[in-house]
Amino acid sequence: MSKVWKVAVVGAAGRMGAEAVKAVNTAADMDLVAALGRDDSLDLILEHGAEVMIDLTVPAATETNVRFAVEHGIHAVVGTTGWTEGRLASLEALLAEHPQVGVLIAPNFAIGSILATEFAAKAAKYFESVEVIEMHHPNKVDAPSGTAVHTAKKIAEARRAAGVGQSPDATETDEGGSRGARVEGVNVHAVRLRGLTAHQEILLGDPGQQLVIRHDSFERTSFMPGVLLGVRQVASHPGLALGLDRYMDLT
Repeated sequence: MSKVWKVAVVGAAGRMGAEAVKAVNTAADMDLVAALGRDDSLDLILEHGAEVMIDLTVPAATETNVRFAVEHGIHAVVGTTGWTEGRLASLEALLAEHPQVGVLIAPNFAIGSILATEFAAKAAKYFESVEVIEMHHPNKVDAPSGTAVHTAKKIAEARRAAGVGQSPDATETDEGGSRGARVEGVNVHAVRLRGLTAHQEILLGDPGQQLVIRHDSFERTSFMPGVLLGVRQVASHPGLALGLDRYMDLT
């Protein structure tokens, strides 16, 4: 009989959390032992014997939740944004004290989105210009999205390794910031619009041609296969993993 993971969902009252609760409940190899809302004590995770915590809360709470899990030997699968370089460094130091624990922090759990980022990183070294546009619902609190930042960083890394220079841009003035944020030299544009869920376009251009790589998540159910993959794999990857691609065979 295959392993059955005891899972706790923190942030279960939110839209992503509610989907995660349904996904875990329907997975044959998982047992939902706790579903915590904003006012519930993290001690419930321990009382119910959770082995993996899924954190789908808010940036102000996620670090406390994940550190609690690590300190008690519980693996964590995290979809919450707000992890600064300083917070990540502090988490890595804590994980060094608990070398058997795995933590996955994923900017996006949609398998298609992860593949789009990988395809873009592979293609970016062949094009002179590249920009990223991310489009989300207006309730999203951060911009640019964690997915877009992750995509831009992977593109920039691939271009540096290939010796490709910055995208050409003759802009001299941009008082309104219409050229977007610059993430390691890659321009990233954020759209917030009612009716959207989560969408990303990577535009790559060269003289006489353009390549557009686009991924669309129309419903939050699109993230659940990735969440379940994270639960199944996190214990096999002790330490900190940034991005679900670390658990996928994408070489």
